[in-house]
This record gives sequence, structure tokens and C-alpha cells, in this order.
Amino acid sequence: MQKPLPFDEQTIRRIAEQYPTPFYLYDEEGMRESCRSLNSAFSWCPGFREYFAVKALPNPYVLEVLKAEGLGADCSSLAELALSEKVGLTGEDLMFTSNNTQVHEYQRAVDLGAIINLDDLTHIDYLKDNVGLPELLCFRYNPGSAREGNVIIGKPEEAKYGFTEAQLFEGYKILRDAGVKRFGLHTMVASNELNGDFFVETARMVFDLAVRIHQQLGIKMEFVNLGGGIGIPYRPEHKPVDLAAVGQGVKKLYEQMIAGTPLDPLKVIMENGRMITGPHGFLVTKAIHHKHIYRDYVGVDACMSNLMRPGMYGAYHHITVLGKENAPHDRIVDVVGSLCENNDKFAINRELPAVERGDLLVIHDAGAHGHAMGFQYNGKLRCAELLVKKDGSVKMIRRAETMDDYFATLDFSGLQSAAGR
Repeated sequence: MQKPLPFDEQTIRRIAEQYPTPFYLYDEEGMRESCRSLNSAFSWCPGFREYFAVKALPNPYVLEVLKAEGLGADCSSLAELALSEKVGLTGEDLMFTSNNTQVHEYQRAVDLGAIINLDDLTHIDYLKDNVGLPELLCFRYNPGSAREGNVIIGKPEEAKYGFTEAQLFEGYKILRDAGVKRFGLHTMVASNELNGDFFVETARMVFDLAVRIHQQLGIKMEFVNLGGGIGIPYRPEHKPVDLAAVGQGVKKLYEQMIAGTPLDPLKVIMENGRMITGPHGFLVTKAIHHKHIYRDYVGVDACMSNLMRPGMYGAYHHITVLGKENAPHDRIVDVVGSLCENNDKFAINRELPAVERGDLLVIHDAGAHGHAMGFQYNGKLRCAELLVKKDGSVKMIRRAETMDDYFATLDFSGLQSAAGR
């Protein structure tokens, strides 16, 4: 079974003639459609907003596209805050959800007016003593054994993130007594989840918490953040999450649990990354070698430093051999890179058509946690990112790294062997 590409063969070959492989290729219009679908699914909820998880694809040109569709930015580091600020996202356009956070990061988030989402009870005093408590604060809830996670984010009770339920109530009481006036509640339980009912149940959980916190502490939540985690169909046989059904399921719960209570109106927000950009990014690489030992291998000019998900998680990414979509998929091969690590594999025992040296392979669904997770082991250089606009034009939105970039942070001045060169 094949997965379609948003670009025709001639377009990809033309781009590959101009830009050396490997490179990332992003579909701007596809990203916009993802934004619109999610916004439409929650259009019943005044104040709904998606805060794009910047960690998924931290590129200012992408953030600018998403900003135009009404998205804010969910940031987890100082660099992500700075990147978002570069495209004009400031104030409550920003959610700052981080962990093990340092003072200077909190200070920058406060200076920008971001919504700060604390990860631990002890961070209240840390923030208060070093920066001061802002008017609006949010807590991240970890439900522990009350909910199931998944392979990517782990079991909630084994995850390092968030407050227990008892700590939530204690923390909100501390904030209330310290004079904080505005409150939010956040959770993030799973990642890449394809069961839409999971997110409806997450809404039930946070709505129930918001009601009980109000009843016991008199605190009115301004918003609940259902987190992200909406998955994408990496495998051809998988189906995407029915966003409209999720939106209607959350609406039904809202009407049952929140409407007509003192908590109404309550904003619902989310922080998806993968579902916004993931299906609309492709890693294009070239076949350079074959190897036939105990298995058959196709070696390509990309490696795990370009896309680490298969090596890190055993994640599946579909592969199209360009121009051979309809050829018999009668070869079983591992598709591998050149790192000195045996998990440097994009596919294992994959059925593909015969691959010749010079063939272009397109690795699907690489638009989230792809380039962003790149690294420089073995001195590998991170590749370029290209954005295909609606009119078909192509813009390089990040150049490929060079050897000069790799050596830029090294100091050779004290080396005797380099002194005379």
C-alpha cells in the first residue's frame, strides 16, 4: 500500500537538481489545512486556541505560516521563546511549558508576558523568590496510574512531568493566598495517539478537576489545556484522528460539566505539534550503495542524524522510491545511513521495489521531530529545510550546515600542531 505525495515526481526531481540531498521538504498548504481543520473542530468554543509545540519544527518561516492561521506557540526553552518572539508572538500568544527550568528562562518568559505553566510544586517558591509570581499561572497535571500513556511519553506514573492531584490542590491554594488572580490547568498524557476518544476522556478529566478545584478552593479556571499528542497515520493502513468527532465529544462534555456553572465560559486550548506539521514534511535522500551479506541493505546519503525517530523509537516512516511507486515491491531490504551505529536505519525488512544507485527515496511524515532532533555525531552536518509555497515556488528556510559551522565553536589556538598552519 502506497502513501500519496503532495508533490509530483518532476517537482521533486527539479528541486533535487538545485539542492543537494538530503534535504527536508515541507508543504505549506498542507500545514495550513491542518490548522484549519483543528480550528474548525473547536469552533464551538469561544476562545479556543492551538499553541503549536515549537519543539516539533522550530523554524521561523513555519511559525510565521502557523501564526497567520491563528496559532500561538508552546515553548519549552529560552531558544524557543526567542524564536517565537522573532515572528511577533509575544504575551499570551506564548505558553511556556518547561521542566527543570532555570531562573533566566523564567525571567524571559515573564518579560515576554508568556503564560507560564509550572511543572512542579517546588517551582512556585523558586519562581516567587527569583522572578516573582505573575498574575496568571498554570500547573501541569500528571494523573499517574489514573491514565495510560504510550511508548513515546511513557506511563504517567513513570514520567518526570507534572503535579500529582494532591499537589495541584495544594499549589492552587498557595497561589490563591499569594494573590495570583488568574489560573489555568494543563495536562499532557500521551503522544502520537490515534484514538480520538483518548482526547475526549482527557477533557473529561480536566473538566472534572476544574470543577472540584473551584468547589474546594473557590478558584475559577480561565482555561484548560488538553495538551497535544494527536497522532498522525505514519503507516498507510492507519487512519487520521477524526478531529470533528473529537471536537464534538469535548463539546458534549462541556455542555454536561461546565455550561451553566460558575466556570462558564471556560477556554479550551491545545498544544499539538505533530498533527500540524508532521504529515507535511518529507526527508528526500539518494541511494548511494548496496550491500548483500546476511541481509540486503540500501545505503542512502541521509542518516539517523537527519531523522532519529526510527533509530530512537523503532518508529515507522513510509518510504517512496520516486518514480517506482507502481513497480513490484518485491525486495526486502534495510534502508540505512552511514553512522557508526547499528540502529542507523530508516527501515528494517521493508518491502520496496528494486532500488538503483541514484534513485531518490522520499521518507514520509518527517515534518515533526525530524530536523529538530538532528545531531552531529560522527561529524554529520544537518541538512537544509525547504518550504514549498502554494504557488509551487520553493524557499530555502534553513541552509545546510557546513564544515565551518561544525568547527565554529572549537578553539584551535592552543594546539601546537595547528599553530603554524
